[in-house]
Amino acid sequence: MYPAHLVAPMSQDLTDFGFEGLTTPEEVNALLEKQEGTLLLVVNSVCGCAAANARPAAKFSLQNDKKPAKLATVFAGVNKEATEKVREFLLPYPPSSPSIALFKDGELVHFIERHHIEGRSADMIAANLKQAFDHFC
Repeated sequence: MYPAHLVAPMSQDLTDFGFEGLTTPEEVNALLEKQEGTLLLVVNSVCGCAAANARPAAKFSLQNDKKPAKLATVFAGVNKEATEKVREFLLPYPPSSPSIALFKDGELVHFIERHHIEGRSADMIAANLKQAFDHFC
């Protein structure tokens, strides 16, 4: 677990932008079990090599005509139980943080794993998400 003061700015980077911070398994269930419409969910991370581009990419992607109706985030390494619950909804993909998931009516329809984030610019990741939004939103 990471100290709260260390991760607060990384968490607020998304929550200040309108992403709902999920901190408990109950919050995750409430959002995902009967989810209708579209939802973009970011599994946030401290990892500088990938998360430094994942967070801006998630925000940049929302500069699009079509976008998800809801935004949420969970912080791996901080909200352990909530992250574990989110990962149940991300199966069959293995745990990956950071990662970005798009759900439509409770179904995972697009997923960007850490290895798709590493080495790519925020603009490239955002372009990938915008294509998914155009198709599913």
